[in-house]
Amino acid sequence: MQVAQTASCNRLHRIEKRLARWLLLAQDRVDYRMVAITHDFLATMLGTDRPSVSLAAGVVQKRELVAYTRGSVHILNRKGLEGFACECYGIICQYDSERKARTYEGTRARELTRASRFGRST
Repeated sequence: MQVAQTASCNRLHRIEKRLARWLLLAQDRVDYRMVAITHDFLATMLGTDRPSVSLAAGVVQKRELVAYTRGSVHILNRKGLEGFACECYGIICQYDSERKARTYEGTRARELTRASRFGRST
């Protein structure tokens, strides 16, 4: 699902919006305000060239949503970045939440089945 959404996003949305989405997703994974990442790597992930990423990064930085230093991005205003990103970020987050809930329910059901086989309570 995320791959298809990302492919559509890369085709349909402006680089600035895609950059904001990608930075939010990266921060979600590292759970830290600073994301160690280069413009070259972002270009690869966003399906564009490095100069385009640098221009887009300038737009996002000018809005005071992020601050760039060599090799890293500091998220300054997450709520603002979420509002600036394309709607794909919300769609991907919703899918991830649903997937995690299904995984938890399946794991919990297996635990209960296993416990009932051995006469244990959970």
